[in-house]
Amino acid sequence: MKTIKTLSILLILTSFIQCKSIKFSKNPPFKITNATYENWTGGVPGVSGTNVKIYYSSNTEIKFDQIYYANKIVTLEVKKTLDSKVIVGYFNTSTNKKELILHSNSTKEIKNSIPEIKEFPFQLKENQAVISYYVGKKINYFKIKDLQKQNGETYPKIK
Repeated sequence: MKTIKTLSILLILTSFIQCKSIKFSKNPPFKITNATYENWTGGVPGVSGTNVKIYYSSNTEIKFDQIYYANKIVTLEVKKTLDSKVIVGYFNTSTNKKELILHSNSTKEIKNSIPEIKEFPFQLKENQAVISYYVGKKINYFKIKDLQKQNGETYPKIK
């Protein structure tokens, strides 16, 4: 019993130390030229999301990984146009997600999917995000401190 308590305490302490060890890059190989977020609502009740767009410039190719925003983590998508480079995070905030089946007979709960639990490693304000990217095989983190809110889209209701 003592061994289990000791291991539990060590595991908890290790997780706190790991979260504190994330260092933000002060000189990334890119320059953020504009960073925005936009809330949107869909044409079906309960369907909504937030898009975070980060415009950047860089002379080198960068492998962007994930974006951390509003206690959620998604994979970044790279978009290139003729005049700009953009990375986008698409966050789903829909409320009409598939409901869990709760029943005293556990065999009826078999269709429930396993919830995905990711621990959020940063404390961020509403207008802040963190992006991760690779330089070689090393992952780096950069904190964006001033996302600008854009007017959101509201799509017409689908009949």
